[in-house]
Amino acid sequence: MQLHLCKIRTIARSLQELGVPGSKIVLVPGSGVDTKSLRPLPEPDEPITVAFVGRLLHDKGVASLIAAHRLSRERGRPLRLLIAGDADPANPASIPESKLMEWSKLEGIQFLGHIGGIRNVWSQAHIAVLPSRREGLPLSLLEAAACARPLVATDVPGCREIARPGVSALLVPPDDPPALTDALVQLAEDAGLRRRLGDGARRLVETEFSSARIGAEIVALYRRLIDDVSGR
Repeated sequence: MQLHLCKIRTIARSLQELGVPGSKIVLVPGSGVDTKSLRPLPEPDEPITVAFVGRLLHDKGVASLIAAHRLSRERGRPLRLLIAGDADPANPASIPESKLMEWSKLEGIQFLGHIGGIRNVWSQAHIAVLPSRREGLPLSLLEAAACARPLVATDVPGCREIARPGVSALLVPPDDPPALTDALVQLAEDAGLRRRLGDGARRLVETEFSSARIGAEIVALYRRLIDDVSGR
């Protein structure tokens, strides 16, 4: 199980409080994302499409996303919504199949189920959204950012690592459909902002979260440890 970055940072602070020097503590932000296979994609044609990728759990904020989709239509700015991912019946937070069936009948929403090639999702979408109540370092946002998609996410630890306001994303409070609607509509109506945040998201992945960079940093870390042990 992947620990949330906020928990990892808490552990790091606890170690420092116990006397471990900060110079001896290294945080590795996950395994990274393959920026060679996931390249920037051109925007698809309209309608403006928002995509969610993740397990269909209450904690992922899917209900807030459905409510925001309804609000956008009520405001006269209908958006197409793609939802990729499966339910997880063994998880107590899983959304019941009956509720998913009810939502799938709403106009403008398409449930894609499990997707093998994630590029297929982001090639159809203008905007990536993840309205979670809590996250680790969300791979879905990393992959969307690698494809140069602007992000809309909740202002919670984990999401904030990659969804940075004004750089790659618009952030909203969790469980706040009106704020989520505002952010989605703002991006839907501003192609320049989508392009700027999408470009920023790609740069952020390249500089901080690419699998090549993280792999090189891990190798360098082990080399330093070996040198320390051998007294070089």
